[in-house]
Amino acid sequence: MTEIKRRPPDFIKKILVFDEHLSKKFVLWGNSFAPLHSLRVHYKALEITCHGIPWLAFWIAFTWLFDNSHLVQLQVNMLLALVLDILIIAIAKAYFRRKRPQGNKNDAFAEIGPDHFSFPSGHCSRAALVTFIFIVLWPLPVIFYPSLFAWTVALALSRVLMERHHILDVLGGIIFGILEGLLLCLLWIPQDTALWLINYVSNEKYDGGE
Repeated sequence: MTEIKRRPPDFIKKILVFDEHLSKKFVLWGNSFAPLHSLRVHYKALEITCHGIPWLAFWIAFTWLFDNSHLVQLQVNMLLALVLDILIIAIAKAYFRRKRPQGNKNDAFAEIGPDHFSFPSGHCSRAALVTFIFIVLWPLPVIFYPSLFAWTVALALSRVLMERHHILDVLGGIIFGILEGLLLCLLWIPQDTALWLINYVSNEKYDGGE
């Protein structure tokens, strides 16, 4: 039995073609200032700074090793946010199944499953989500905001310049990340519940989590 290939509507095709054309022009323009090969190592470093596996591993270790009751709510909710982001982006990629740009090299860090698809950018969704958390849900001092925005913008630009993604993939990822942040506002785990969860899965006993 032959599989019926899903075809997007004509107006979507036109948007995608225009996006591909605009993305190529942007890459050429960016490379006119600094050749891609000279910055690729920096782009790949940015890629790792927002990959799902290192983030998840770091926060699990951070939650396990740093038993500070004042950080428990952030730790638990960040883990929830990361898992939520990974699941939503994986489902979205599997649904849209957009191919990566032709110029993409198959040298991405730990690319598995739906990661082979392009829309939306999981790196950008994660960066937008983390920025949302540290500005809206667990506000850091304002002095850190420029660094958060600079990291998110630099990451987004690098994804296009590396030809990992088209421009719409990056914009879509940022929108997904913001929407995930809004969803997290509804799912945000309060301090007492976070303490109870940590007490339940570990031997540590925090006040208020009994």
